Amino acid sequence: MFAALDNFDPQRFAILLDVDGTILDLAPTPHAVVVPDGLRRTLELLLQQTGGALALVSGRPVADLDHIFAPLQLPAIGGHGAEFRPTVSENSCEQLSQSLDRRLKQRLKEIAARYPEVAYEDKGYSLAIHYRLALEHEIDVVEEVFRVCKTYPIESYEILTGKAVIEVKARGFDKGTAVRRLMSYPPFLGRTPIFIGDDTTDEAAFAVMPEFDGVPIAVGRKVPGIAGRFQSPAEVRRWLERLVNETAPVA
Repeated sequence: MFAALDNFDPQRFAILLDVDGTILDLAPTPHAVVVPDGLRRTLELLLQQTGGALALVSGRPVADLDHIFAPLQLPAIGGHGAEFRPTVSENSCEQLSQSLDRRLKQRLKEIAARYPEVAYEDKGYSLAIHYRLALEHEIDVVEEVFRVCKTYPIESYEILTGKAVIEVKARGFDKGTAVRRLMSYPPFLGRTPIFIGDDTTDEAAFAVMPEFDGVPIAVGRKVPGIAGRFQSPAEVRRWLERLVNETAPVA
């Protein structure tokens, strides 16, 4: 499918995967996502075949990822880089960021409360407002978030926009900084990373791929400078299954 990945060698590559919109289909709310049959097993086998060099790179907290994929646990970057767990042997993930200002979070929660079917997700280090069920309020919600944030010092926050979500987080970290750090830890160290993501928040990780001669692959949209693209999460899942089958030992 991708010339750079012909004759995939599980000992040479590291697989880094965004979750929502990349390996899982988007759902009306974050808690409504469904893990398709077989995906846990596919990820478990790829983790084994790569010697542990497979990680989830998500905006979700690591605890949320563990819950969604339970009983499977994987190396993970959570919260757009705020949480860091390079191996499954880690007893807990490392917190790389302080919490977002509590007064700012409260004002953002109040914005969400003013609109029916708009929900917020408090991650501690960030707060996300989801409006997938209320797209008619998108402009009003986004404008209000920007207006509130402008009353705080610009160095204290960063605004991330995504698919029917706007998230405000503390500055100083993103998926790119976390991926760069992950690639300095065994078993990722010295490997060629394959990063697959679908949203604007994944562009920070795409941007660091050249540092490792990595392979960035987008899902569902064209990203400038990135040739590789899957059409949908279902296509990503089928490709991961093929990797498992192609690298499985011959009986």
